[in-house]
Amino acid sequence: MAKLAFVFPGQGSQYVGMGKELFQTPIGERARETARDILGSELIALIEEGPEEELQKTVNTQPGILLVSVVAWQLLKEAGIEPDYVAGHSLGEYSAHVAAGSIDFADALQVVRSRGELMQAAVPNGEGGMAAILGLASDLVEEACRRASEQGIVGPANYNCPGQVVISGEKPAVDQAVMLAKELGAKRAVPLNVSGPFHSPMMESMGEELRRVLEGVSWHPPCCPIIANVDAKEVLRSEDIIQSLVSQVSGAVLWEQSLRRLLELGVDTFVECGPGKVLTGLIKKIAPDAHLLRVEDKASLEKSLAYLKESR
Repeated sequence: MAKLAFVFPGQGSQYVGMGKELFQTPIGERARETARDILGSELIALIEEGPEEELQKTVNTQPGILLVSVVAWQLLKEAGIEPDYVAGHSLGEYSAHVAAGSIDFADALQVVRSRGELMQAAVPNGEGGMAAILGLASDLVEEACRRASEQGIVGPANYNCPGQVVISGEKPAVDQAVMLAKELGAKRAVPLNVSGPFHSPMMESMGEELRRVLEGVSWHPPCCPIIANVDAKEVLRSEDIIQSLVSQVSGAVLWEQSLRRLLELGVDTFVECGPGKVLTGLIKKIAPDAHLLRVEDKASLEKSLAYLKESR
């Protein structure tokens, strides 16, 4: 029996005006009001009107993407569409936990706002960096990082899809790894415009602060398995959730491995819930035969529902 997975985007998918049409539904209006009550009117104004440079700040990006992603999921749920599995890319893992019932939406908004604040403050600006290495096998990216580590901390941060690995760490070591990756045959190496070395050991102390935040809210057993970023395995018990989310901050996001696990579990249809189409693009490279759907506006919602109602 073919299975369905909902996947949720992470940072980088945001844009001014995201979720505009979804907020015009009764579900969207209620979720927007919840977010306004918890995080203030300024965040809603930023999502709807910008300015873009303020929305790009991780402290605003994280709750903004979570809000839009959760509304997309709620609209599918209202139509009777339930996933067999959920997964999210970095920040998206929190949206996945809302969809799986492990955490309430209101609590998740507060947690990701705190996560954004902690991440923004974790490493002094300019000390850390990230870069996307394109067109080079993962083992060679790892080799470049190993050789560059004499300059400082550097390692893979996101295994996104074949030929796309993001690295993260101390700026001199990242620069050295970029140079070595090109020598090893990378087609391109692109420095990322981010405020810190996310998913690197430099974030470990922030992970312990995040643990306190996570322990301050209620967690419930998920109603469907979540594929965790840190090990690409199913999380089924609430006691495992906090540890997986703490480890995620300083560990690599195993997105390609998570997708391959979902394929092993029989998933053949993926719905990207939330802004943008980053995950859809990555899944296409990993599972070219899968059915790929999205929900980020009225047209994509209607198209996805028409397909899912007919096929299930």
